[in-house]
Amino acid sequence: MNWKNFGICGLTGWCMEIVFTSFGALLHGDIRLMGNTSIWMFPIYGLAASIEPMYHKIKHLPFLLRGCIYATAILAVEFVSGSILRLFSICPWDYSGTPTNINGLIRLDYFPVWMAAGLLFEYLLCHRRAWSKKEITGR
Repeated sequence: MNWKNFGICGLTGWCMEIVFTSFGALLHGDIRLMGNTSIWMFPIYGLAASIEPMYHKIKHLPFLLRGCIYATAILAVEFVSGSILRLFSICPWDYSGTPTNINGLIRLDYFPVWMAAGLLFEYLLCHRRAWSKKEITGR
């Protein structure tokens, strides 16, 4: 695994989670926009670095289909990692009170959010450098 990409994905995931939970706070009337995350989330988000090798195998597929594949993989990782963390009573999330949860570990209504996150990670890992290189070289 590319450790640089692991770090990029871990930090990006943390930032996304803080922004997402901040907007959630706003929806509940908290204008302080207090977002939060857990240190446990860094390595979980870091696993999104596996999107780069996955992309090279599925890049011929349509954009939205790739997003669905990423979302499915992310939900699987969330379920497995949450199950492991729950064994030690340290899982930082519990979706038990929501109608589309599975074992309180994943929310199926978050599928579009995870599609967008997967495609963002794809951009960061697979396209950003190519586009930056075009800007610098003009090719």
